[in-house]
Formats: sequence, structure tokens, C-alpha cells
Amino acid sequence: MDFTHAEHHELLRKSVRDFARVEVAPHARKWDEEERFPKELVPKLAALGLLGIRIPEEYGGSGMDTTSYAICVEEIAKVDGSLALTVASHNGLGTGHILGFGSEAQKKKYLPKAARGEWLAAWALTEPGSGSDAAGLRTTARRDGDGWVIDGTKMFITQGSVGGFCVVLARTNPAVAKQRGITAFVVEHGTKGFSASKHLEKLGCRSSDTCELTFDEVRVGDEQRVGDIDCGFTDTMKILDRGRISIAAMALGLGYGALDMAVTYAKDRKQFGKAIAEFQAIQWMLADSKTELDAASLLTYRAAWLADEGRRYGQEASMAKLFASEASSRAINRALQIHGGYGYTREFAVERHLRDAKICEIGEGTSEVQRMVIAKGMLHDA
Repeated sequence: MDFTHAEHHELLRKSVRDFARVEVAPHARKWDEEERFPKELVPKLAALGLLGIRIPEEYGGSGMDTTSYAICVEEIAKVDGSLALTVASHNGLGTGHILGFGSEAQKKKYLPKAARGEWLAAWALTEPGSGSDAAGLRTTARRDGDGWVIDGTKMFITQGSVGGFCVVLARTNPAVAKQRGITAFVVEHGTKGFSASKHLEKLGCRSSDTCELTFDEVRVGDEQRVGDIDCGFTDTMKILDRGRISIAAMALGLGYGALDMAVTYAKDRKQFGKAIAEFQAIQWMLADSKTELDAASLLTYRAAWLADEGRRYGQEASMAKLFASEASSRAINRALQIHGGYGYTREFAVERHLRDAKICEIGEGTSEVQRMVIAKGMLHDA
């Protein structure tokens, strides 16, 4: 089945690819070296509709489907994993939570600004002591009159310091099972007690803004609550399902980008009197990478297609994310090997792709968690 070759999808792919090559590729290395979030690119992303990919047109967005979302992330990742992560998280997590579970008032307030790039979105689930055990979070929100007071610390938050608003998950009922008793709230940048307490230095995706967030007696009204009380964790799992599609797409883009570099280099590089592309050892590495990435592409766009059809796709999203992230790392490792010593230097982008790709095996649930999700689905269906 062909999941991605509708004419509008192909036009979108070309448009984003051209944008990435002109506006992103020439600057990605510098942004990475400086560990600087490229704020100057935000208006250009907004103008192309890349900050409101899934936001309906009535709220100022592009109203695209999940397949389009994956295409956008994949094409950007071919030249820069950091920016792909920004686009993926802004659209899938922060704005995605409000789009899926927010009130009409919240949608009208936050989604138009998100689509225009006035406010980037952050999403705060992970904590210093709760990673894969997401339900083990300790941040609390207690009732205070007609509002809430939030206290706690969040870790590894994308757009943590540059986001205009953040959807934060907090425990509101410690008396029930930990998967219950969690509620989401939207907190705006500048709210008293809410701060980006630490900027994190990372192996890869270095120009993606990643911070530790602190909530110290942060007071919000009940109108800032997103979704029903004590139902935030269930909503979160649905957010993560779609997010895993975007991370699979990011892995795909990084892998395909590195493969293109490897093919070009192998055809140009001469050793023993001929291009190294003529050696069988090189050809087999290229063939393995192409085969695995194409298989990952089919898994990724199958999951996106199922989501667009309104069908169950959680297990398929985990399969896509698991296989694509690991296949991408293998493909980029081969690409770097083909580049030899030059691949180990910053002169070629393949080393940056290798560093950027590792997060795809960790974010939105580690590879180990994906295997748990897949197996649980199989056993439940059986």
C-alpha cells in the first residue's frame, strides 16, 4: 500500500525540502557549534505553516494530516536534527495536548499564537527521577481556592526556555494509583515561580533548546487546567503515540540524509586508483542502509496513515519508532565509516547526524519501552 504519494503530499515534501536546503542546511553546523537556538528562523517556519502543521485553519494553522506532519519532520531532519526536533515537539506535544484535550477557550488563546510563531510550545512530563516510569512524577498541583498551586522540577524539556507556554503534568491526587491522579495545566512564560533553571549541554541536537524547569509555588487558575482532573496521564499516552510517529520520521530523515552523503562521498573518493563506490564492501553497506531505511519508512507512514484513518495505531507507532531509530543509527554509522577519517571530523555533517540520531532511541520512550509496548499489545490481542 502506498501511504505517502498523494499529490499534495509530494508537493509538500518538495516545498519543505527546498526550504531546508536553502534556509537550514547552510547554517546547521554553526548553530550546533554555538549551541544556539535559531530564533531568527521561527518567523520563516511560521510563514511556511510548519508551526501549525496539525492546527486547524479556524485557529490559524495549516490543518495538515499526520502523514504531512511526518513528511515535514523527515525533510527537515535530512539536514538538521535539532530543527526537526523543534518542529516535532512544538507541533506534537505542547500544541498537540491543547488541540486534543484543551477547552475551546484554550484553543482560541494558544493555538493561533503557536501557529504564528509568537509562542513556541513546551511540554513538561519528564522529571529528574522519572523518565521511562513517566507515571512516577513527583511534581504536584494542589487546590488553592478557585485555582491551583504547582510545585516541582521537570527535566529534558524541549523549548524549555524559549517557549511561550508549557503544558505541565502534575500529580493532583496522591491517594489513587499513580497512573491516575495526574492532571495537565498550561503555564505561560513569565508566570511567577516558573523558570528555566538550567540549560542542558547535550551530545546532539545541540541547537534545540533543552532545559530543566522549576515550578516554585506557581499559581494558575482552573481555566489553565487542560482536560479533566486526574485524567492527564491517559491523555499523555495518546500524545506520546502520535509523537512516536514524528520521532520515527526524524530518524528517517537523519538516516536518509547521511545515506545521501555516503553515496556522494563514495563516488568522489578515490583509493587504489578508483572510486571507493566500486568496492563491494562499500556497496553492501549502502545496500543494507537503503533496505533498512526503506523498511522503516513503510512502518512510519503506515502508522501515520492509520492515525489519519482514525484507526488504532499505538502499537504500530511504537514499531515504527523502534525500528526507524535503530535502523537510522546503523545507517549513519555506516555512512561515517565510508567517510573514514573525514567522517570523524566536523568538516562533514555526517558526524552531527550521528550525534543527533541517538535521541531518537531515547525520546518519546526508549527502545526498551517500545519493545514493552509492542509485546503488551501482542499479548493483549492474543
